[in-house]
Amino acid sequence: MSKENIGELYYSDTTHLLEQSAYKYQLQDRKEPQLYRNLFEYDSIPKVSFNHRNVPMVTPEKLWITDTTFRDGQQSTSPFSVSQIVDLYKLMHKLGGKGGIIRASEFFVYTEKDRKAVEKCLELGYEFPEVTSWIRANENDLKIIKELGLKETGVLVSCSDYHIYKKMGLTRAQAMEKYLAIVRKILDNGIRARCHFEDITRADFYGFVVPFATALKELGDEYNSPVRIRACDTMGYGVSYPGAALPRSVQGIIYGLQHYAGITSDMLEWHGHNDFYKVVTNASTAWLYGASGVNCSLLGIGERTGNCPLEAMAIEYASLRGTTDGMDLSVITEIARYFEDELEYDIPPRTPFVGRDFNVTRAGIHADGLLKDEEIYNIFNTQKILRRPAGVAVGPHSGLAGIAHWITRYYRLDEKGITVDKHAPYIAVMKEQIDKLYENGRTTVMGDNELEHMLKSADIKAYEHFCHVKKHHKDI
Repeated sequence: MSKENIGELYYSDTTHLLEQSAYKYQLQDRKEPQLYRNLFEYDSIPKVSFNHRNVPMVTPEKLWITDTTFRDGQQSTSPFSVSQIVDLYKLMHKLGGKGGIIRASEFFVYTEKDRKAVEKCLELGYEFPEVTSWIRANENDLKIIKELGLKETGVLVSCSDYHIYKKMGLTRAQAMEKYLAIVRKILDNGIRARCHFEDITRADFYGFVVPFATALKELGDEYNSPVRIRACDTMGYGVSYPGAALPRSVQGIIYGLQHYAGITSDMLEWHGHNDFYKVVTNASTAWLYGASGVNCSLLGIGERTGNCPLEAMAIEYASLRGTTDGMDLSVITEIARYFEDELEYDIPPRTPFVGRDFNVTRAGIHADGLLKDEEIYNIFNTQKILRRPAGVAVGPHSGLAGIAHWITRYYRLDEKGITVDKHAPYIAVMKEQIDKLYENGRTTVMGDNELEHMLKSADIKAYEHFCHVKKHHKDI
Protein backbone atom coordinates (compact mmCIF):
# COMPACT_ATOMS: atom_id res chain seq x y z
CA MET A 1 0.00 0.00 0.00
CA SER A 2 1.68 3.21 -1.15
CA LYS A 3 0.91 6.53 0.50
CA GLU A 4 0.86 9.92 -1.16
CA ASN A 5 -0.24 12.17 1.68
CA ILE A 6 -3.04 14.62 1.00
CA GLY A 7 -3.54 16.17 4.41
CA GLU A 8 -5.01 13.33 6.43
CA LEU A 9 -5.81 11.32 3.30
CA TYR A 10 -3.81 9.03 1.07
CA TYR A 11 -4.55 7.25 -2.18
CA SER A 12 -4.56 3.46 -1.74
CA ASP A 13 -3.19 1.45 -4.65
CA THR A 14 -5.07 -1.53 -3.20
CA THR A 15 -8.61 -0.14 -3.12
CA HIS A 16 -7.91 2.77 -5.52
CA LEU A 17 -9.70 5.16 -3.20
CA LEU A 18 -8.77 8.00 -0.88
CA GLU A 19 -8.45 6.67 2.66
CA GLN A 20 -7.80 8.23 6.04
CA SER A 21 -4.29 7.97 7.44
CA ALA A 22 -4.87 9.63 10.80
CA TYR A 23 -5.26 6.44 12.82
CA LYS A 24 -2.24 5.89 15.07
CA TYR A 25 -2.49 3.42 17.91
CA GLN A 26 -0.12 3.58 20.86
CA LEU A 27 0.80 0.73 23.17
CA GLN A 28 -1.67 0.53 26.03
CA ASP A 29 0.25 -0.87 28.98
CA ARG A 30 -1.77 -1.96 31.99
CA LYS A 31 -1.23 -3.47 35.43
CA GLU A 32 -3.85 -6.20 35.05
CA PRO A 33 -4.23 -8.42 31.97
CA GLN A 34 -7.16 -8.05 29.58
CA LEU A 35 -8.55 -11.59 29.41
CA TYR A 36 -11.88 -10.81 27.70
CA ARG A 37 -13.82 -12.77 30.30
CA ASN A 38 -17.07 -11.72 28.64
CA LEU A 39 -16.00 -13.90 25.70
CA PHE A 40 -13.68 -16.45 27.28
CA GLU A 41 -15.32 -17.48 30.51
CA TYR A 42 -13.38 -20.67 31.13
CA ASP A 43 -16.33 -22.66 32.48
CA SER A 44 -18.49 -22.09 29.40
CA ILE A 45 -18.16 -22.35 25.62
CA PRO A 46 -16.34 -19.26 24.21
CA LYS A 47 -18.78 -16.68 22.88
CA VAL A 48 -18.79 -14.95 19.49
CA SER A 49 -19.68 -11.25 19.63
CA PHE A 50 -20.74 -9.01 16.75
CA ASN A 51 -20.36 -5.29 16.15
CA HIS A 52 -21.78 -5.44 12.59
CA ARG A 53 -18.69 -3.76 11.14
CA ASN A 54 -17.61 -5.25 7.85
CA VAL A 55 -14.28 -4.77 6.13
CA PRO A 56 -13.57 -4.89 2.38
CA MET A 57 -12.54 -8.15 0.76
CA VAL A 58 -9.34 -7.37 -1.14
CA THR A 59 -7.62 -10.59 -2.21
CA PRO A 60 -3.88 -10.34 -2.96
CA GLU A 61 -2.60 -10.81 -6.49
CA LYS A 62 -0.36 -13.63 -5.27
CA LEU A 63 -1.41 -16.39 -2.86
CA TRP A 64 0.78 -19.10 -1.41
CA ILE A 65 1.07 -21.79 1.23
CA THR A 66 3.75 -22.15 3.89
CA ASP A 67 4.40 -25.33 5.82
CA THR A 68 4.94 -26.20 9.48
CA THR A 69 4.95 -30.02 9.26
CA PHE A 70 8.48 -30.32 10.64
CA ARG A 71 7.86 -27.80 13.44
CA ASP A 72 4.32 -27.53 14.80
CA GLY A 73 3.20 -30.71 13.04
CA GLN A 74 6.00 -32.90 14.36
CA GLN A 75 5.08 -31.99 17.93
CA SER A 76 1.97 -34.18 17.65
CA THR A 77 3.44 -37.36 16.16
CA SER A 78 6.32 -39.73 16.67
CA PRO A 79 9.44 -37.73 15.69
CA PHE A 80 10.40 -38.11 12.04
CA SER A 81 13.80 -39.51 11.11
CA VAL A 82 16.15 -37.46 8.94
CA SER A 83 15.38 -39.58 5.88
CA GLN A 84 11.62 -39.28 6.47
CA ILE A 85 11.86 -35.50 6.72
CA VAL A 86 13.84 -35.38 3.47
CA ASP A 87 11.34 -37.67 1.72
CA LEU A 88 8.37 -35.54 2.80
CA TYR A 89 10.20 -32.35 1.86
CA LYS A 90 10.78 -33.76 -1.63
CA LEU A 91 7.10 -34.63 -1.95
CA MET A 92 6.15 -31.14 -0.80
CA HIS A 93 8.43 -29.65 -3.46
CA LYS A 94 6.82 -31.88 -6.08
CA LEU A 95 3.30 -30.94 -4.96
CA GLY A 96 4.01 -27.19 -4.93
CA GLY A 97 5.48 -27.14 -8.42
CA LYS A 98 8.07 -24.84 -9.94
CA GLY A 99 5.91 -21.78 -9.27
CA GLY A 100 6.44 -22.25 -5.55
CA ILE A 101 2.82 -22.31 -4.42
CA ILE A 102 4.27 -24.02 -1.34
CA ARG A 103 6.58 -21.13 -0.57
CA ALA A 104 8.47 -22.18 2.57
CA SER A 105 8.78 -24.88 5.22
CA GLU A 106 9.90 -24.29 8.80
CA PHE A 107 12.05 -26.66 10.83
CA PHE A 108 13.01 -27.19 14.44
CA VAL A 109 16.77 -26.78 14.92
CA TYR A 110 17.30 -27.77 18.55
CA THR A 111 18.57 -31.35 18.23
CA GLU A 112 21.41 -32.81 16.18
CA LYS A 113 18.82 -34.78 14.18
CA ASP A 114 16.82 -31.63 13.39
CA ARG A 115 19.92 -29.78 12.21
CA LYS A 116 20.98 -32.75 10.08
CA ALA A 117 17.56 -32.76 8.40
CA VAL A 118 17.91 -29.04 7.67
CA GLU A 119 21.33 -29.61 6.10
CA LYS A 120 20.09 -32.52 3.96
CA CYS A 121 17.12 -30.52 2.68
CA LEU A 122 19.34 -27.53 1.92
CA GLU A 123 21.66 -29.81 -0.09
CA LEU A 124 18.79 -30.54 -2.49
CA GLY A 125 19.06 -26.95 -3.70
CA TYR A 126 15.32 -26.37 -4.12
CA GLU A 127 14.15 -22.78 -4.44
CA PHE A 128 10.77 -23.85 -3.08
CA PRO A 129 9.82 -24.55 -0.43
CA GLU A 130 12.49 -22.41 1.20
CA VAL A 131 13.98 -23.99 4.32
CA THR A 132 13.29 -21.71 7.28
CA SER A 133 13.32 -22.14 11.04
CA TRP A 134 11.57 -21.19 14.27
CA ILE A 135 13.16 -19.92 17.46
CA ARG A 136 12.18 -18.54 20.83
CA ALA A 137 12.87 -14.90 21.58
CA ASN A 138 16.43 -15.40 22.83
CA GLU A 139 19.94 -14.98 21.42
CA ASN A 140 21.11 -18.55 22.03
CA ASP A 141 18.55 -19.84 19.54
CA LEU A 142 19.67 -17.21 17.05
CA LYS A 143 23.24 -18.54 17.09
CA ILE A 144 22.03 -21.89 15.77
CA ILE A 145 20.26 -20.24 12.84
CA LYS A 146 23.35 -18.25 11.93
CA GLU A 147 25.53 -21.37 11.99
CA LEU A 148 23.14 -23.19 9.65
CA GLY A 149 23.15 -20.29 7.20
CA LEU A 150 19.38 -19.95 7.00
CA LYS A 151 18.02 -16.79 5.39
CA GLU A 152 14.79 -16.51 7.39
CA THR A 153 13.59 -17.51 10.82
CA GLY A 154 10.34 -17.30 12.67
CA VAL A 155 10.42 -16.01 16.22
CA LEU A 156 7.83 -16.54 18.94
CA VAL A 157 6.25 -13.23 19.99
CA SER A 158 3.15 -14.12 22.01
CA CYS A 159 0.72 -11.22 21.96
CA SER A 160 -2.24 -12.04 24.23
CA ASP A 161 -2.27 -11.05 27.88
CA TYR A 162 -2.80 -14.72 28.68
CA HIS A 163 0.76 -15.29 27.51
CA ILE A 164 2.36 -11.94 28.36
CA TYR A 165 1.09 -11.64 31.95
CA LYS A 166 0.12 -15.16 32.99
CA LYS A 167 2.85 -17.21 31.26
CA MET A 168 5.80 -14.83 30.90
CA GLY A 169 5.14 -12.63 33.92
CA LEU A 170 5.76 -9.44 31.93
CA THR A 171 3.84 -6.29 31.15
CA ARG A 172 2.97 -5.37 27.58
CA ALA A 173 5.73 -2.76 27.48
CA GLN A 174 8.29 -5.26 28.74
CA ALA A 175 7.18 -7.90 26.27
CA MET A 176 7.30 -5.47 23.36
CA GLU A 177 10.79 -4.31 24.37
CA LYS A 178 11.98 -7.93 24.61
CA TYR A 179 10.51 -8.85 21.22
CA LEU A 180 11.87 -5.83 19.38
CA ALA A 181 15.33 -6.48 20.79
CA ILE A 182 15.52 -10.04 19.42
CA VAL A 183 14.07 -9.00 16.06
CA ARG A 184 16.73 -6.30 15.83
CA LYS A 185 19.38 -8.95 16.56
CA ILE A 186 17.98 -11.15 13.80
CA LEU A 187 18.10 -8.27 11.33
CA ASP A 188 21.60 -7.31 12.52
CA ASN A 189 22.72 -10.77 11.40
CA GLY A 190 21.28 -10.29 7.92
CA ILE A 191 18.48 -12.80 8.50
CA ARG A 192 14.87 -12.10 7.56
CA ALA A 193 12.49 -12.08 10.52
CA ARG A 194 9.05 -13.68 10.68
CA CYS A 195 7.15 -12.81 13.85
CA HIS A 196 4.63 -15.32 15.13
CA PHE A 197 1.88 -13.34 16.87
CA GLU A 198 0.88 -16.18 19.16
CA ASP A 199 -2.72 -16.25 20.45
CA ILE A 200 -3.80 -13.25 18.38
CA THR A 201 -7.50 -14.15 18.67
CA ARG A 202 -7.39 -13.42 22.42
CA ALA A 203 -5.15 -10.36 22.19
CA ASP A 204 -5.93 -6.66 22.67
CA PHE A 205 -5.84 -5.74 19.01
CA TYR A 206 -5.61 -1.95 19.27
CA GLY A 207 -3.85 -1.89 22.64
CA PHE A 208 -0.98 -4.25 21.72
CA VAL A 209 -1.20 -6.00 18.35
CA VAL A 210 -1.37 -2.90 16.12
CA PRO A 211 1.22 -0.83 18.04
CA PHE A 212 3.62 -3.79 18.05
CA ALA A 213 3.06 -4.50 14.34
CA THR A 214 3.64 -0.80 13.60
CA ALA A 215 6.92 -0.90 15.52
CA LEU A 216 7.99 -3.97 13.53
CA LYS A 217 7.09 -2.21 10.28
CA GLU A 218 9.28 0.73 11.28
CA LEU A 219 12.11 -1.61 12.27
CA GLY A 220 11.89 -3.41 8.95
CA ASP A 221 11.97 -0.09 7.11
CA GLU A 222 15.07 0.91 9.08
CA TYR A 223 16.91 -2.25 7.95
CA ASN A 224 15.34 -2.32 4.49
CA SER A 225 14.22 -5.86 5.38
CA PRO A 226 10.43 -6.10 5.85
CA VAL A 227 9.32 -8.15 8.84
CA ARG A 228 6.80 -10.87 8.03
CA ILE A 229 3.89 -11.25 10.45
CA ARG A 230 2.18 -14.57 11.07
CA ALA A 231 -1.20 -14.12 12.75
CA CYS A 232 -1.49 -17.24 14.91
CA ASP A 233 -4.94 -18.43 15.91
CA THR A 234 -3.33 -20.66 18.50
CA MET A 235 -6.54 -21.92 20.10
CA GLY A 236 -8.77 -21.96 17.02
CA TYR A 237 -10.96 -19.10 18.29
CA GLY A 238 -11.00 -17.26 14.94
CA VAL A 239 -14.33 -16.84 13.13
CA SER A 240 -15.10 -15.66 9.63
CA TYR A 241 -18.70 -14.52 10.19
CA PRO A 242 -19.62 -11.15 8.61
CA GLY A 243 -19.82 -8.47 11.28
CA ALA A 244 -18.00 -10.51 13.96
CA ALA A 245 -16.07 -8.37 16.43
CA LEU A 246 -12.40 -8.45 17.37
CA PRO A 247 -10.44 -10.16 18.74
CA ARG A 248 -12.02 -13.22 17.05
CA SER A 249 -12.74 -11.82 13.56
CA VAL A 250 -10.30 -13.27 11.00
CA GLN A 251 -11.02 -10.63 8.38
CA GLY A 252 -10.88 -7.90 11.02
CA ILE A 253 -7.39 -9.00 12.07
CA ILE A 254 -6.06 -9.11 8.51
CA TYR A 255 -7.65 -5.80 7.56
CA GLY A 256 -6.45 -4.10 10.74
CA LEU A 257 -2.84 -5.23 10.31
CA GLN A 258 -2.88 -3.83 6.78
CA HIS A 259 -4.87 -0.66 7.33
CA TYR A 260 -3.61 0.47 10.74
CA ALA A 261 -0.07 -0.99 10.83
CA GLY A 262 0.79 -0.78 7.12
CA ILE A 263 1.68 -4.46 6.75
CA THR A 264 1.46 -5.42 3.08
CA SER A 265 -0.19 -8.64 1.88
CA ASP A 266 3.10 -10.32 0.99
CA MET A 267 4.25 -9.84 4.59
CA LEU A 268 1.08 -11.34 6.09
CA GLU A 269 0.22 -14.96 6.72
CA TRP A 270 -2.36 -16.84 8.77
CA HIS A 271 -1.75 -19.82 11.05
CA GLY A 272 -4.83 -21.54 12.44
CA HIS A 273 -5.80 -24.52 14.56
CA ASN A 274 -8.90 -26.67 14.24
CA ASP A 275 -10.26 -26.67 17.82
CA PHE A 276 -13.69 -25.49 16.63
CA TYR A 277 -13.74 -27.09 13.14
CA LYS A 278 -13.06 -23.76 11.40
CA VAL A 279 -9.46 -24.12 10.30
CA VAL A 280 -9.92 -24.36 6.51
CA THR A 281 -12.62 -21.68 6.33
CA ASN A 282 -10.53 -19.32 8.46
CA ALA A 283 -7.44 -19.85 6.30
CA SER A 284 -9.45 -19.20 3.14
CA THR A 285 -10.92 -16.06 4.71
CA ALA A 286 -7.42 -14.79 5.50
CA TRP A 287 -6.52 -15.23 1.84
CA LEU A 288 -9.66 -13.49 0.64
CA TYR A 289 -9.21 -10.50 2.93
CA GLY A 290 -5.59 -9.74 2.25
CA ALA A 291 -3.03 -12.26 3.55
CA SER A 292 -0.88 -13.77 0.82
CA GLY A 293 0.20 -16.72 2.95
CA VAL A 294 -1.58 -19.45 4.90
CA ASN A 295 0.48 -21.71 7.15
CA CYS A 296 -0.37 -25.42 7.07
CA SER A 297 0.92 -28.91 7.80
CA LEU A 298 0.64 -32.14 5.85
CA LEU A 299 -2.59 -33.94 6.82
CA GLY A 300 -3.21 -31.14 9.34
CA ILE A 301 -0.99 -32.70 12.01
CA GLY A 302 -0.18 -30.46 14.96
CA GLU A 303 -1.05 -29.46 18.51
CA ARG A 304 -4.38 -30.74 19.89
CA THR A 305 -6.81 -30.78 16.94
CA GLY A 306 -4.07 -29.90 14.50
CA ASN A 307 -3.17 -27.25 11.95
CA CYS A 308 -4.79 -26.42 8.64
CA PRO A 309 -4.25 -29.39 6.27
CA LEU A 310 -1.84 -28.38 3.53
CA GLU A 311 -3.58 -30.60 1.00
CA ALA A 312 -6.90 -28.88 1.76
CA MET A 313 -5.45 -25.48 0.93
CA ALA A 314 -3.85 -26.80 -2.26
CA ILE A 315 -7.34 -27.83 -3.40
CA GLU A 316 -8.77 -24.53 -2.09
CA TYR A 317 -6.16 -22.60 -4.10
CA ALA A 318 -7.25 -24.34 -7.30
CA SER A 319 -10.89 -23.65 -6.40
CA LEU A 320 -10.33 -19.93 -5.81
CA ARG A 321 -7.94 -19.32 -8.70
CA GLY A 322 -9.42 -21.72 -11.25
CA THR A 323 -5.99 -23.19 -11.90
CA THR A 324 -3.35 -25.24 -10.10
CA ASP A 325 -0.58 -22.86 -11.26
CA GLY A 326 1.77 -25.80 -11.70
CA MET A 327 0.89 -27.81 -8.59
CA ASP A 328 0.77 -31.59 -9.03
CA LEU A 329 -2.25 -32.49 -6.93
CA SER A 330 -1.76 -36.22 -7.49
CA VAL A 331 1.18 -35.98 -5.06
CA ILE A 332 -1.42 -35.58 -2.30
CA THR A 333 -2.13 -39.30 -2.73
CA GLU A 334 1.60 -40.10 -2.60
CA ILE A 335 1.91 -38.14 0.64
CA ALA A 336 -1.05 -39.96 2.18
CA ARG A 337 0.40 -43.35 1.26
CA TYR A 338 3.80 -42.34 2.65
CA PHE A 339 2.22 -41.43 5.99
CA GLU A 340 0.41 -44.75 6.12
CA ASP A 341 3.11 -47.06 4.79
CA GLU A 342 6.35 -45.46 6.00
CA LEU A 343 5.27 -43.56 9.12
CA GLU A 344 2.54 -46.05 10.14
CA TYR A 345 0.22 -43.10 10.65
CA ASP A 346 -3.49 -43.89 10.84
CA ILE A 347 -5.44 -41.56 8.56
CA PRO A 348 -9.15 -41.58 9.47
CA PRO A 349 -10.71 -43.26 6.43
CA ARG A 350 -13.26 -40.50 5.74
CA THR A 351 -10.70 -37.66 5.79
CA PRO A 352 -11.22 -35.54 2.64
CA PHE A 353 -8.74 -36.15 -0.21
CA VAL A 354 -6.42 -38.47 1.77
CA GLY A 355 -8.61 -40.98 3.64
CA ARG A 356 -9.04 -44.43 2.14
CA ASP A 357 -12.81 -43.99 1.87
CA PHE A 358 -13.16 -40.29 1.05
CA ASN A 359 -14.60 -41.10 -2.39
CA VAL A 360 -16.07 -44.49 -1.56
CA THR A 361 -19.83 -45.01 -1.34
CA ARG A 362 -21.63 -47.71 0.66
CA ALA A 363 -25.21 -47.10 -0.46
CA GLY A 364 -26.56 -49.34 -3.19
CA ILE A 365 -28.57 -46.53 -4.81
CA HIS A 366 -25.42 -44.40 -4.96
CA ALA A 367 -23.42 -47.27 -6.41
CA ASP A 368 -26.03 -47.63 -9.15
CA GLY A 369 -25.53 -43.97 -10.00
CA LEU A 370 -21.74 -44.34 -10.01
CA LEU A 371 -22.01 -47.27 -12.38
CA LYS A 372 -24.03 -45.18 -14.82
CA ASP A 373 -21.97 -41.99 -14.48
CA GLU A 374 -19.56 -41.47 -11.59
CA GLU A 375 -19.98 -37.69 -11.84
CA ILE A 376 -23.38 -38.12 -10.20
CA TYR A 377 -21.82 -39.03 -6.84
CA ASN A 378 -18.09 -38.16 -7.06
CA ILE A 379 -16.94 -34.66 -6.05
CA PHE A 380 -14.63 -34.28 -9.08
CA ASN A 381 -12.56 -36.58 -11.30
CA THR A 382 -10.56 -38.01 -8.42
CA GLN A 383 -8.83 -40.50 -10.72
CA LYS A 384 -7.47 -37.78 -13.02
CA ILE A 385 -6.63 -35.19 -10.36
CA LEU A 386 -5.57 -37.31 -7.37
CA ARG A 387 -5.06 -40.71 -9.00
CA ARG A 388 -7.80 -42.00 -6.70
CA PRO A 389 -10.70 -43.65 -8.55
CA ALA A 390 -14.14 -43.48 -7.01
CA GLY A 391 -14.95 -46.68 -5.19
CA VAL A 392 -17.73 -48.67 -3.60
CA ALA A 393 -17.45 -50.49 -0.28
CA VAL A 394 -19.49 -53.66 -0.52
CA GLY A 395 -21.74 -54.16 2.49
CA PRO A 396 -25.31 -55.12 3.35
CA HIS A 397 -26.81 -52.21 1.40
CA SER A 398 -24.58 -52.23 -1.72
CA GLY A 399 -26.91 -54.28 -3.90
CA LEU A 400 -26.12 -55.66 -7.35
CA ALA A 401 -24.86 -52.27 -8.54
CA GLY A 402 -22.38 -52.01 -5.69
CA ILE A 403 -20.84 -55.39 -6.48
CA ALA A 404 -20.67 -54.54 -10.20
CA HIS A 405 -19.00 -51.24 -9.42
CA TRP A 406 -16.48 -52.92 -7.14
CA ILE A 407 -15.52 -55.34 -9.93
CA THR A 408 -15.26 -52.49 -12.43
CA ARG A 409 -12.95 -50.43 -10.23
CA TYR A 410 -10.95 -53.19 -8.55
CA TYR A 411 -9.95 -54.75 -11.87
CA ARG A 412 -9.67 -51.32 -13.56
CA LEU A 413 -12.04 -52.44 -16.29
CA ASP A 414 -13.42 -48.94 -16.90
CA GLU A 415 -9.97 -47.76 -18.01
CA LYS A 416 -10.19 -50.38 -20.80
CA GLY A 417 -13.75 -49.43 -21.69
CA ILE A 418 -15.15 -52.68 -20.27
CA THR A 419 -18.54 -52.50 -18.54
CA VAL A 420 -19.99 -54.96 -16.06
CA ASP A 421 -23.69 -55.76 -16.21
CA LYS A 422 -25.14 -55.75 -12.70
CA HIS A 423 -27.57 -58.45 -13.84
CA ALA A 424 -24.79 -60.90 -14.74
CA PRO A 425 -25.42 -64.32 -13.10
CA TYR A 426 -22.14 -64.31 -11.13
CA ILE A 427 -23.08 -61.00 -9.47
CA ALA A 428 -26.38 -62.48 -8.31
CA VAL A 429 -24.45 -65.44 -6.83
CA MET A 430 -22.07 -63.10 -5.03
CA LYS A 431 -24.95 -61.01 -3.67
CA GLU A 432 -26.65 -64.10 -2.32
CA GLN A 433 -23.45 -65.11 -0.47
CA ILE A 434 -22.97 -61.57 0.89
CA ASP A 435 -26.59 -61.29 2.06
CA LYS A 436 -26.25 -64.57 3.91
CA LEU A 437 -23.16 -63.32 5.77
CA TYR A 438 -24.99 -60.25 7.02
CA GLU A 439 -28.07 -62.23 7.94
CA ASN A 440 -25.78 -64.32 10.16
CA GLY A 441 -24.54 -61.27 12.05
CA ARG A 442 -21.64 -59.80 10.08
CA THR A 443 -21.20 -56.04 10.70
CA THR A 444 -18.06 -55.05 8.75
CA VAL A 445 -17.73 -54.27 5.03
CA MET A 446 -16.37 -56.91 2.68
CA GLY A 447 -12.65 -57.03 2.02
CA ASP A 448 -11.14 -57.15 -1.47
CA ASN A 449 -9.67 -60.62 -0.94
CA GLU A 450 -13.03 -61.99 0.18
CA LEU A 451 -14.79 -60.55 -2.85
CA GLU A 452 -12.13 -61.92 -5.19
CA HIS A 453 -12.61 -65.39 -3.74
CA MET A 454 -16.41 -65.09 -4.16
CA LEU A 455 -16.05 -64.02 -7.79
CA LYS A 456 -13.64 -66.87 -8.47
CA SER A 457 -16.05 -69.44 -7.04
CA ALA A 458 -19.04 -67.87 -8.81
CA ASP A 459 -17.51 -67.67 -12.31
CA ILE A 460 -13.90 -68.78 -12.83
CA LYS A 461 -13.81 -67.61 -16.46
CA ALA A 462 -14.98 -64.09 -15.61
CA TYR A 463 -12.48 -63.98 -12.72
CA GLU A 464 -9.55 -65.03 -14.94
CA HIS A 465 -10.56 -62.54 -17.63
CA PHE A 466 -10.73 -59.65 -15.17
CA CYS A 467 -7.39 -60.66 -13.60
CA HIS A 468 -5.81 -60.68 -17.06
CA VAL A 469 -7.09 -57.15 -17.75
CA LYS A 470 -5.76 -55.86 -14.44
CA LYS A 471 -2.37 -57.57 -14.79
CA HIS A 472 -1.73 -56.16 -18.24
CA HIS A 473 -2.97 -52.68 -17.46
CA LYS A 474 -0.19 -50.13 -17.82
CA ASP A 475 0.09 -48.12 -14.60
CA ILE A 476 -0.09 -44.32 -14.77
